[in-house]
Amino acid sequence: MGEVWPGDAEETEAILARGEVTEIAEVVAGSNRVFQVRLEMDGKSLTAVYKPARGERPLWDFPPHTLYRREAATYVVDKALGWGLVPPTVARRDGPLGPGSMQAWVAEPPEDAAPDRLQLEEELRRLAALDVLVNNGDRKAAHLLLDPGLHLRGIDHGVTFSPEFKLRTVLADLGGERLPAAAMADLTSLLGDRRRLGALEAGLLRLLDQEEVAAFRRRALELRRSGRYPLLDPFWGRPFGR
Repeated sequence: MGEVWPGDAEETEAILARGEVTEIAEVVAGSNRVFQVRLEMDGKSLTAVYKPARGERPLWDFPPHTLYRREAATYVVDKALGWGLVPPTVARRDGPLGPGSMQAWVAEPPEDAAPDRLQLEEELRRLAALDVLVNNGDRKAAHLLLDPGLHLRGIDHGVTFSPEFKLRTVLADLGGERLPAAAMADLTSLLGDRRRLGALEAGLLRLLDQEEVAAFRRRALELRRSGRYPLLDPFWGRPFGR
């Protein structure tokens, strides 16, 4: 029984959403409870990260038990843009410890692998644009992973989609620079396609409230208008810790 992901995103999402949890082990990382699980469905298997709502530490500036939905919402945006930066992620109600997010596990790359620096730079800049769109308040270096194919993957997106500006990122030095032309083209294409944009916002409304989705649209329109990464405060614009 082999691993499904990396591979077909739709099949991976289906297993994340409906696969039977056959193994579960807690991962000691961060302030919220995180579990590595094994999912099986229709002869296929998948290793995933499970973040239950009941394991979330309360935050004063986010509604309780909503961080897992923000994890899934970030994947919805990334998928709509076609960037493939966020591992497949779903919000699932029937997890072993109740509702939570299920995200495909990112395996480590080979020890002797050398990533393509130009490709990595391009992916980092796209990820920085994604963080602006979802208003990521905690982009640490530890949340940037390389998968076995040496592609960049961004994880840990629970502190996102606040209607208030909260962007904090280790990529703050990009502030003021222009977005890559390809990223701008993808964003412009999405915003100019009423069907795609409507489907995206409908997907977000299943995970977020109306104010948060409206704020996302405003950020997207502003990013398209300016074409530049926002300038951040040298101190407050960077995450606390690694």
